[in-house]
Amino acid sequence: MPFKVQVGPPQIAIHQGQTVLISEEDGQIASPSEKGLYFRDTRLISAWSIYANGTPWVLLNGGAIAYYASRIFLTNADVLTQDGVVAARTMSLVISREVDGGVHEDLDVTNHGLHPVRFNLELALRCDFADTFEVKSDKIVRRGRITTQWDPAGQSLANTYRNEDFVRAVTITAVGAETLYANGRLSFAIDLQPGASWHCCLRYDLLDCGHEIRAPNDCVAHDADNRHAADLRDWQRRVMKISTSNEEFYRFFHQATADMAALRLPIGDGDHMVFMPAAGLPWFVAPFGRDSLIVSLQNLTIYPDFAAGTLAILEGLQATTRDDYRDAEPGKIMHELRYGELAHFKLIPHTPYYGTADATPLWLITLHAAWRATGRRELLDRHMKAAEACLAWIDDYGDRDGDGFQEYQTRSSAGYENMGWKDSGDAVMYPDGSLVRGPKALCELQGYVYDAWRRMAHIYDHLGDSARAGALRDKAARLFERFNEAFWNEAEGTYAYALDGTKTPVLSVVSNPGQCLWSGIVPPDRAARVVARLMQPDMWSGWGIRTLSAAHRSFNPYAYQLGAVWPHDNALIAMGFKRYGFGAEAAQIARDISGAAGHFGGNQLPELYAGIQKDRTNFPVQYLGANVPQAWAAGSAFTLLQSMLGLLPDAVAGRVFIDPELPAWLPDVTIRDLTVGAQDFSIRFWRDGDATRHEVLSGDPGAVERRSFGASIGPPASAEATGAGASPV
Repeated sequence: MPFKVQVGPPQIAIHQGQTVLISEEDGQIASPSEKGLYFRDTRLISAWSIYANGTPWVLLNGGAIAYYASRIFLTNADVLTQDGVVAARTMSLVISREVDGGVHEDLDVTNHGLHPVRFNLELALRCDFADTFEVKSDKIVRRGRITTQWDPAGQSLANTYRNEDFVRAVTITAVGAETLYANGRLSFAIDLQPGASWHCCLRYDLLDCGHEIRAPNDCVAHDADNRHAADLRDWQRRVMKISTSNEEFYRFFHQATADMAALRLPIGDGDHMVFMPAAGLPWFVAPFGRDSLIVSLQNLTIYPDFAAGTLAILEGLQATTRDDYRDAEPGKIMHELRYGELAHFKLIPHTPYYGTADATPLWLITLHAAWRATGRRELLDRHMKAAEACLAWIDDYGDRDGDGFQEYQTRSSAGYENMGWKDSGDAVMYPDGSLVRGPKALCELQGYVYDAWRRMAHIYDHLGDSARAGALRDKAARLFERFNEAFWNEAEGTYAYALDGTKTPVLSVVSNPGQCLWSGIVPPDRAARVVARLMQPDMWSGWGIRTLSAAHRSFNPYAYQLGAVWPHDNALIAMGFKRYGFGAEAAQIARDISGAAGHFGGNQLPELYAGIQKDRTNFPVQYLGANVPQAWAAGSAFTLLQSMLGLLPDAVAGRVFIDPELPAWLPDVTIRDLTVGAQDFSIRFWRDGDATRHEVLSGDPGAVERRSFGASIGPPASAEATGAGASPV
């Protein structure tokens, strides 16, 4: 009999902007734990518990009703009172919460018994004001002082943390019920006749160094009819949508669009606000380089404005000077910006930190892809100065020794050992398991630069600078030849993971060469061997391609980047498979990831999961501490669909290029509200035997053109300039 085990972290996470509330399933915040109320990289509330005369309540059910709101249903155990015992399950407590800047919390108690009840409802909470980095590492240091002030007249409890000029505070105000504060607890006297109910609102207002962030005034609507709900409905109207007879893939895709709405991070850009995607909850609700750029690329068919916002914010933070503590160099795109106490006092380099080797070429790739998808010439007009600085950084700093390859190595005492997407300290290792010494030249990093140079050549052609375009294509051609000479591992039929500090190839078998396929730096005859190698059982788990071969000495399916499966990595690999004509293998990866998503609560993919081998009796296993929701995991749904449809919006050419190859498990898909420049398209795709057919339901049918997704595969040439090729993004 078929079975499906639902997996995922046992918690409730709700958020909006940079305010995040993570609780247990019963709404409480256990201590010690990593849960709590977070705001701008500070955990404000570290413990929250609720009692009836000192007796804990019993969970019935609880969960998020939207990304910004939750509702928890509790009942009572036996409660000893002065009037006798209140029998178990004769009372209910409903906790409703909404995040919007601050937090609004509703407490509703109902007496379902036959007798009156009198007891004290007690709320115990603590505030530790710990920096997010210290919570994550479980090494919390108190540097400032916490003060608590109770205002009986205003029915408010203020908890304030001060360390010199760094101030964070949370003020809890009770509305609608009389409250006392004593012995570290807020206490409410409850006196209810049979069938009667009691209600109280708690508002959690936040303070950030003098700037007050107010909680919503209104109670959490039972019909979810509020500003956020309207905003979410508007988002769903605007983004590309799908319908399909495959319910599992539909739920996966639909949840991904909801996660993207949830992870929009509003940031000021001059005199107006733009959105860039936050990386994920709970640790990465902040501006990022690599993560936000890859998510922007994933979303180009769904919500291209992510790319515009991300490009603008990252340009504003582009390094202009060298700063070794922050690994900054002129023209470099940042890795991560933080707002907590550690960053405020520069105890960490994230102000911002520039320890990433790939964000700079990815910024150029995103600029080209966004321009091509939207046709907005103003993107080029605005960003060409920053693009020139990126190109200069690639030459002057990215290539540390002038050998034509991109290398990285931190100069900072607090810097990262690894600066690719596999950035854990143990992620880059030799076949014997020993760690690689740098500077390290990752294989996919060379592909990113190759792709960035070719794309920028296309832009310079469009701008009428053929000399600059030609020079970039020549550089790309030289990199193509040298890469394929230096990195190829003939014995394994794939590429070396990296070159180490002595230019010796690191021959560990990893997933990274799959992203080289995405970049197009692989010749077609070798592409077939790379695809075959990645689909061998030691790499392909059935739930996706592992980060590291199961035959490697360091393999651990439960380790962060030593054998786990990352959905975004698989989605980029699937794009690479499709680019080289391996549509069936791309669809297999899509099936793996979609199937895994079906096991996670709400079809919500985590950042990563264990790389165990799939069989008929198991299921995906969560990685402890994985971010959920996570932007590039959610965005994998869009990239996987794009790979199966061979979908490439090209507003510059006034075309939508398609190369559909639907698998048997996904026999039909209809996409709606695909925006390409000034046009909107709806297209139906369906299997007809082994072929895939299409019908344009809305938009200009003449603008939809079937063409090979890998039309520009091969050594760099001027194909893009003549319009004969297309770079799949």
